[in-house]
Amino acid sequence: MEKKETNTLSIFQRPVWVSLFALTAAISWGWAYPLIKMGMEEYQITADMTGSKMLFAGIRFFISGIIILAIARSSHRKFGFKKKAVQKENHDVQKNGSFKFLTNTNVWFLLLYALLNTTLHYAFFYFGLSHNAGARSAILNSMSVFTVVIFACIFFKSDRMTWRKALGCIIGFLGILALNLGGKESGSFTFLGDGMIILNALCGASASLLTRGLSKRVDVFVGTGYSLSIGGALLVIPALLMGGYLPVISLWGITILLLLIAISTISFALYNKLLSCNPVGKVAIYNSLIPVVGAITSCLCLGETFYWKYLIAGALATAGIYIINKGKK
Repeated sequence: MEKKETNTLSIFQRPVWVSLFALTAAISWGWAYPLIKMGMEEYQITADMTGSKMLFAGIRFFISGIIILAIARSSHRKFGFKKKAVQKENHDVQKNGSFKFLTNTNVWFLLLYALLNTTLHYAFFYFGLSHNAGARSAILNSMSVFTVVIFACIFFKSDRMTWRKALGCIIGFLGILALNLGGKESGSFTFLGDGMIILNALCGASASLLTRGLSKRVDVFVGTGYSLSIGGALLVIPALLMGGYLPVISLWGITILLLLIAISTISFALYNKLLSCNPVGKVAIYNSLIPVVGAITSCLCLGETFYWKYLIAGALATAGIYIINKGKK
């Protein structure tokens, strides 16, 4: 009986593949920290060039979204909303007697998802990273993991708060607080740096919860493409209106941008698919590797000083995530 049940599971639900895909996404995202800072340095985008930072981010996600949509089209995936979602929409319109455009919750949901998952999420991320050390930002961003666990327990019946989750979240948040230990030379809280990364983490956590709703409305692969392309466009358009541009374009700069596009394309496609068919906490838990990979690669690639408090903070964050995940089957 157990073998038959296992064989009926999608590859994205089988434990071994869930782990492999989730780890691939997490490790890829960890590499984004040094690559973004290297990219801004190569394109000579300074901390005060808000429009240029938005343009750099927008180009990355818009192209990534277009690539995913192109793959979806070539694999004959359905681009429209699912039948049940459309039927519910039509029922709501008839019941309320209002204009379909104003009550089209499927469209508004998709726009909200694109705004949280891409536009605001990465606007805050690029702003914060330009004012902060890559290693510090990577560890601080682990806050999104614990926030997802808490939010999932609040909004989903399938994710219940347990003493393990509570203890893990407390230890994890202590790790984040540990970033402010030591003298000023090793970094302290700033709104433009840490504050922006925290807002980025909250947007990412909220978007993770919305992914389940996205999968009920549209093919999750197509929805990911919509999110990245629309969200990217919502970064590019205001960036251009603000006079944003890329001061210097080089072969190495283009290579970095292509690597970032690949990271977004692969990681978002895998991660969103996993979220659509597994408990949120089970998938998000693998994001524990992001701060570790981000901190190590930032110090190695950017020559940043690795402060002892990074080790403490990273260890506490990882321990918190391990405790939350321990005992899961």
